[in-house]
Amino acid sequence: MRFLLFCLLFLYFLPSTAQKRCEYDVEVNDSIGTLKTTKEFLMHERKFGNNESYVFFSLSNDNGTPVLNFQLVHKNSDFIKAYCIDAKTKLYLQLENGKIITMLHTDVENCGSFMRNDERNIRILSANFLFLKNNYDELKSSPVVSMRVKYTTESVDYLIKKELQSELLNQFSRPQNYFMDYLHCVEN
Repeated sequence: MRFLLFCLLFLYFLPSTAQKRCEYDVEVNDSIGTLKTTKEFLMHERKFGNNESYVFFSLSNDNGTPVLNFQLVHKNSDFIKAYCIDAKTKLYLQLENGKIITMLHTDVENCGSFMRNDERNIRILSANFLFLKNNYDELKSSPVVSMRVKYTTESVDYLIKKELQSELLNQFSRPQNYFMDYLHCVEN
């Protein structure tokens, strides 16, 4: 009987100890409101020849509203195709449990910014997506296995790795567990 009680207590406290400590890049609390934004996290990395693409996530709490900050970075010595977003853009997250979470983009049309550095072209697209309340708890309990972004002209799929040894950042991470580890950082 003690063993059963111990197992139940262990399972109860396991999720709370599995969450990562919150580290913020931005923490503002003034007369206008509050804003907290977590550090950027590399969710996807792909290098093939001279073509590189990266997807970064960070989470924000803007006056009580949780927001997913999405950033797509492409680097190439050749032409880089522009991906644009508008009010109809959606981000879909497929969870390991089979459920699909939809997130909505609220901003106006944006095709990112373009720059040239060391004979390489760089294109950066940033967007903010809102969580839907009915799917919020699902993200805290199941890993993300893939992501689809419906841009203005096409949809692009990104596989989310269970473990990622980044060449860009030279660090190890577990992108599939991102929401399970960090979503608590932007809750009220």
